Amino acid sequence: MQKTSDPACSGRIPFSFELYPARTDAAASALETTIERLAAAGPDFLSVTYGANGSSRRSSLDVLSRILRTTNVEAMAHLTCVGSTHEEANRLIREFLDAGVRSFLALRGDPPAGTKEGEAFLGDFGSAAELVQLIHRVQAEKSPYRESIIPGIPAARAVKPGREKVRIAVAAFPNGHPRSRSSAQDIDTLLAKQAAGANLGITQLFFHADDYLCFAQRAREAGVLFPLLPGIMPVTSPARLRRIIELSGEQMPSDLSIQLEIEPTKEGQREIGIQHAIDLAGQVIAGGAPGLHLYAFNEHETVLEVLGGCGLLTAPVSAPTKLPATV
Repeated sequence: MQKTSDPACSGRIPFSFELYPARTDAAASALETTIERLAAAGPDFLSVTYGANGSSRRSSLDVLSRILRTTNVEAMAHLTCVGSTHEEANRLIREFLDAGVRSFLALRGDPPAGTKEGEAFLGDFGSAAELVQLIHRVQAEKSPYRESIIPGIPAARAVKPGREKVRIAVAAFPNGHPRSRSSAQDIDTLLAKQAAGANLGITQLFFHADDYLCFAQRAREAGVLFPLLPGIMPVTSPARLRRIIELSGEQMPSDLSIQLEIEPTKEGQREIGIQHAIDLAGQVIAGGAPGLHLYAFNEHETVLEVLGGCGLLTAPVSAPTKLPATV
């Protein structure tokens, strides 16, 4: 199927990708190639997921460190705080900052099934906004000011006004958080995250452009000032769609579901999923979205085809020359 290029997607539209730590040696090798290919496309950042209660802390940090060491792309660390004490979270944030990470996605995280809010073992944090505040506080303690070299005096340094800032993204829910009581509560939560210091929003998956566009308009009217990146994943099989619905709690998109179910070939299903993502990306960009965040599922070919179909890739992406892995 011929991919269509939507004029609404032309020009320099920022984009980014989400990855997750590999679980096997073979997957880790494939992930290295994926990082190279995605970095060569010129994204604003590559984000790396982080398991609940730190279940993938070491592997997440390894992937982030590789991105920082071998590419020129910013690495964004996901952080969850459910089940963590303030001391544990403080230590974890310092570990990521020490590794060179300066971008974070601050998430409360999902409590284990069968638990209730307020139970002691859920940790010290009541919301992602509290984690946002802690990240800023830890960064301020580590880097209270900046220095610059004084020309002609090699050993001297001048103190520059202001300090190094970190980028802190938060999750946004176009169709409502699963535990939210109303759409108004979702917007209020986003405003609380902004007040805490968040400076970027990344949405959970949605399947129709109006889901994002209406949500973004309500957020703007309520006073949300930071960019809201639409999160899009090319869904290339009926099984993957069912799994996404199970994990996210979203409504099943009947139009996409029917197309995938009646298509008999895997290649045909793949093309349907890619074209759906191209169309969705074009519509939200035309509606004013400030960029795209693509859930790559650790596969570079699919998301790069989506960007290509939108006209966001000016040339075919080949493997970049690696930076020296000595830092």
